[in-house]
Amino acid sequence: MLENIFRLTVAILLAFGSGKLASKLKMPSVLGFLVAGMALGPHAIHLLTQDMLDSSIYQTLISYLECCMGVMLGSEMIWKRMRSYGKQIVIITLSQSLMTFFVVSLAFSVIFYFMNIPVFLGLIFGGIALATAPAPALSIVTEYKTDGPVTKTLIPLAVIDDVIAICVFLSVMGIVLHQTANGSVPGNLMILVIGLPILIGILTGYPTALILRKIHSPKQRAAILFGGVILTATITLFVNTYLMPLPILNFMMSGMVYSAVFSNLLEESVLEDTMKYCNPIVGACFTLIILNLGAPLDYHLILGAGIFTAVYIISRAVGKMGGAALGAQLSHAAPTVRKYLGMTILPHSGVSLVLTGIAISALTGNYQQYGDIVRGTIAAAAVINEIIAVFIARQGFKLAGEIGEASIDTQTMKG
Repeated sequence: MLENIFRLTVAILLAFGSGKLASKLKMPSVLGFLVAGMALGPHAIHLLTQDMLDSSIYQTLISYLECCMGVMLGSEMIWKRMRSYGKQIVIITLSQSLMTFFVVSLAFSVIFYFMNIPVFLGLIFGGIALATAPAPALSIVTEYKTDGPVTKTLIPLAVIDDVIAICVFLSVMGIVLHQTANGSVPGNLMILVIGLPILIGILTGYPTALILRKIHSPKQRAAILFGGVILTATITLFVNTYLMPLPILNFMMSGMVYSAVFSNLLEESVLEDTMKYCNPIVGACFTLIILNLGAPLDYHLILGAGIFTAVYIISRAVGKMGGAALGAQLSHAAPTVRKYLGMTILPHSGVSLVLTGIAISALTGNYQQYGDIVRGTIAAAAVINEIIAVFIARQGFKLAGEIGEASIDTQTMKG
């Protein structure tokens, strides 16, 4: 235990140093965190070992950090600001998600048809491709203090997108299990995935708002706010572990709803004063989450990436960017959203690796051999896509005119 704490502490310090170096080189700090994760992980110098990454304590820590990250998302979702463009977000999110699923599934289904591989495996790739890992893009938002239509659309989209991704993926797995094991995904699972985080966030967010209203010290309000985060994550963890048929609840969504509830019940000046003390801690959570995204990635896979990896990366990018542009066009969003939002939603390694594990576990019996195709393609794509996606995301904000000059002492680097 003490050794793992020491290893993690050293890894965090090295990640901060890597982030500062990247910032000095005029690159996003998040790229430094990702590279540090890969370098320090089990596929390189083994400071973060595979046993450590797989341990229940470490996974629990990441879940709590994801819930904390949701605080940033929720604090931006003020109803008075959102109601003018809430419909746009829903249309854009649905458009880019469903188009990504269609494009990726179609591309692989056609390839598998001519290779005499079961065509339904294409649906697995389509289901995995939907997922977005918002931490890299949101880290750029925090580091460069971006602001504008693209940023305002991305923040709520980041969580809604993952909910849609999980629902579509579960539907796909119902088809896959029917083919491979005559099984099925519980019919109420999608309702639980959406409803439980919302319920938990409301149950913890409302009393937190009542308490925060009575406190005058911003520091004390921040302490109470993070106490609520711990309570929200603990309840979500309990429900996820003991009440869910599959442990797939979105901790970030619980944290976002918790934060959105009290944010809408507090005066904006009170919320701003409180968040000033919270942002450095949220920034530190970003660092560790992105370090965690990078750690499982094996950079050796870049050399062994094949045609499936290229098809996956390209078709997913076409779906995300094309779908976002179509949704923005249909919802009459700002021109910058139509042109550049798709560039900011390409990262997805963390969620994709989790969904890949679930998919492979469903490929049993005669279909077990195809698990290697899924595993190898997604693993290689995760490494290549994540590095490329960070640069593309920053460029998207820059072209949209929403990015400022990063400083070494940004919110992400504090704490």
